Amino acid sequence: MDAVAHSPEDHRRRELGAFLRSRRERLSPDAAGIACGARRRTPGLRREEVAMIAGVGTTWYTWLEQGRDVRPSVEVLSALCQALRLDGAEQRHLFTLAGRQQPERRRIVQSKVEGPLLHMLQSLVLQPAYVVGPRWDVLAWNDAAVAIFGDYGQLAGEARNILPGVFTDP
Repeated sequence: MDAVAHSPEDHRRRELGAFLRSRRERLSPDAAGIACGARRRTPGLRREEVAMIAGVGTTWYTWLEQGRDVRPSVEVLSALCQALRLDGAEQRHLFTLAGRQQPERRRIVQSKVEGPLLHMLQSLVLQPAYVVGPRWDVLAWNDAAVAIFGDYGQLAGEARNILPGVFTDP
C-alpha cells in the first residue's frame, strides 16, 4: 500500500465518515420528521435524507461519509449537527474530526425585565436598584435609582452599559 492511504489526514477522514455513519444509522426517520413506509432495509436515515435535511448534495455527503477528500465548512458542519440531532459532546467531536473550530453558541440575551423581578424592583421605593443583563447593560431601574444615578431612559445603546463607569468614574 502507498503512504497516502495511511496518512493521518486519511485516518481522520475515515473516522469522520464512520462517526457520521453511526449517527445517521441511530436516528430514526420518525425522530427526524420523515415519513417512511413499512418496508425499510436501512437502519436509521438514508444518506440522501441526511443530505436533504442538512441542505447539502447527496453525492457530496456520500463522499464525506466515505472518507473522501472533501472539506466541510463550519456552516455545513453546523447543519449536519442539527440534521443528526447531535448533543454537545458529539458536536465537539464532529468539529474536531473535521479539523474545524466549533463556533461559539450564541446565547439568547434577555433584554426585557418582566414579572416578579420587575415587581420587586418597583417595590423598592427607598432603595436605588437596577437590573443589568449579562453584558452589563441596564435593563430596568426604579425611581430611587433615577434620583441617584440619573435617568437611564434618556440613554441609548452603549450609554446604558455601566461597566465603563465602574472602572473609570471615581
